[in-house]
Amino acid sequence: MEFDLEDPLVRMEEQQTYVSDLFASESDHMPSPNYLRLTHFYVFCCEAISLILQVQLSYKLDPFVAYLAINYMHRFMSSQEIPKGKPWYLRLVVVSCLSLASKMKNTTLPFLEMQKEGCNFKAQSIQKMEPLILGALKWRMRSITPFSFLHFFVSLAETEDQSLKQALKERASVIIFNAQNDIKLLEYKPSTIAATALIIASHELLPHQHSILRASIISSEYLDEETLSKCFDLMQEMIRMVSKELMTDRSFLRTETPLSVLERNIKRQRI
Repeated sequence: MEFDLEDPLVRMEEQQTYVSDLFASESDHMPSPNYLRLTHFYVFCCEAISLILQVQLSYKLDPFVAYLAINYMHRFMSSQEIPKGKPWYLRLVVVSCLSLASKMKNTTLPFLEMQKEGCNFKAQSIQKMEPLILGALKWRMRSITPFSFLHFFVSLAETEDQSLKQALKERASVIIFNAQNDIKLLEYKPSTIAATALIIASHELLPHQHSILRASIISSEYLDEETLSKCFDLMQEMIRMVSKELMTDRSFLRTETPLSVLERNIKRQRI
């Protein structure tokens, strides 16, 4: 069965119990705290994210596959040491995380085409790396991510208009996709990322109801208002930077090559 990031626990129990289980388990699906404070890990993960996004853009992969692969990569690397003298290690980790994520989403990776990106590994090498990643993740492959909490927080919106709720969800999803690639936001729980993204989306799409939804979200027993405020400030800054990049794209689109556009797309998604 294909993994649905919005339903990681498989909704087979009462709503309240399901939601409580999500909040109780989310920390198990995050990287170890503070691991990116070491410069070599920070550089490694930035390069890994860039490569994953490059593969996604080049071969039009499901964005959820890339999202899941980045989640696996962070969680795996936060429990590892980067081996010295093995420059190929980064690409092997990336390909293996993409392979696992594609299996969870029932999609096929274009391994032959990916060799053009320098991801040229024998099947045996990937098959040896995958169990190491699975072990480090304690086989928790159904990652609890911000997408897992969107339904809960959207349900707090005081509107019966399903199209508006769907618009809120879609805009929040776009913000979440960008947020995962911002290293500074890694310290926040998935629920905090989801709540913050939805608050921002509601301000953009439902300005008259924004304060009501924001108050409903902040009053949730599962969230800390101070932490939410810090996350909000960081995410707002991220959105401003993305907007600035988009304006730059429009200004120079006529003079750029397809390759330079691709490179800036990757950079923007890392912001």
